[in-house]
Amino acid sequence: MEQEKKSSIAARMGFMGVFAVSCVLFGSHAGGGFATGNQATQYYVGAGWLSPLMAILAMGLLSLTIRECMVMYNSRGLKSYKELFETLYHPLDKLEWVFEIYFYIMVICAVGAVIAGAASLFEAVGVLPYAAAVVVVGAILLVLTIFGAKLVSQASTVMSVLILICCAVIFLMGIGAKMPDISSIFTVKENPQGFLKPILNAFTYAGFQAVVIPTMIACGKPLKNSRNASRAMLWAFVINSIALVLSVIMLLGWYADFTAAGQSTLPSLFICKALGKPYLYWFYNISLFLCFISTGVTTVFGFVSRFETMKGLSRIKNITARRAVISCFIMVLSMGVSMVGLDRIIKYGYGYCGYLGIILIIIPFLTVGVYKNRKYLKEHPEYRGMSAAEVRASKRANLSIADAMTGDEI
Repeated sequence: MEQEKKSSIAARMGFMGVFAVSCVLFGSHAGGGFATGNQATQYYVGAGWLSPLMAILAMGLLSLTIRECMVMYNSRGLKSYKELFETLYHPLDKLEWVFEIYFYIMVICAVGAVIAGAASLFEAVGVLPYAAAVVVVGAILLVLTIFGAKLVSQASTVMSVLILICCAVIFLMGIGAKMPDISSIFTVKENPQGFLKPILNAFTYAGFQAVVIPTMIACGKPLKNSRNASRAMLWAFVINSIALVLSVIMLLGWYADFTAAGQSTLPSLFICKALGKPYLYWFYNISLFLCFISTGVTTVFGFVSRFETMKGLSRIKNITARRAVISCFIMVLSMGVSMVGLDRIIKYGYGYCGYLGIILIIIPFLTVGVYKNRKYLKEHPEYRGMSAAEVRASKRANLSIADAMTGDEI
């Protein structure tokens, strides 16, 4: 009876609770890589008129995958992403370690991309040469990770809102400025890459974005049933698709301009400057840098938290010193990765992690995960978001079917 009461309460979860979870995915996706326009340029723009459709496909794959993750995690009362992947891969539980490897590589690439992006920004505005900027940004991230991670984490929402406001203005103004070119692309139906490569790129994009799964299942704990998980991911799909499609359409119109100018690393910055709005240009610069710092600090701090309790580091009694050692290690690796440049990190680092994500996460959750979740929910209807009366009726129906099958066997 108590379980049925909880199920009934969960089924009536308010819109704001569901919407808040969908916004977490939006904030995780719309970071520095999204705001620079680099990711969208590399994974979508080459597909011509198919680009917006592929962006929608990628967001659909990601949203559906995370929905299955949250249903599996919450319905079984799991405690960590390790348990989640052990449940997915069971009886091959040890495969979970492959996800661990994917996750760590992806984190190093993500921090490397943050440093590379911020350093490219410094170089673009003429503040510092790239190599010197890498050192400065790495030092800033290191200090903030050790001493100011909590402050930056609390301010990350404000930073994200600022960069998203900037992006929305730039997207709409950029599309308006290139409307004839954009219309021509869709009228002629330009498609330089055919069909298979754009589809593979959409899967790859969803594959490396799936690194947010540990964050999403932690934030999705209030979604106690499959109905609320579906609602949250539907909203996440809509919001992310609109933002990504607007970005792709704008970049399609400006592609010839920023590639001819050699500005494919930070195309949104080039477009912002070309629009001739100095206040918008500098506001975007500041917001983008803050977004890079916020993403970098929270990512590194999450990595530090994962390893600060290791037995091998227990000899370092001071927790701040222990975190400093781990942060230095991660920062050295990330700074080394950043030296190859933002373009190569997103193309190769994100790309290969994306392929791994397709095999390890997207396909398994959308096949085996769907099967296991449906089977579990059929046996435990209280997790489907049904009312108490509906749960009792479902259980009676299942018992009747079981009795009938027993009778047939006799």
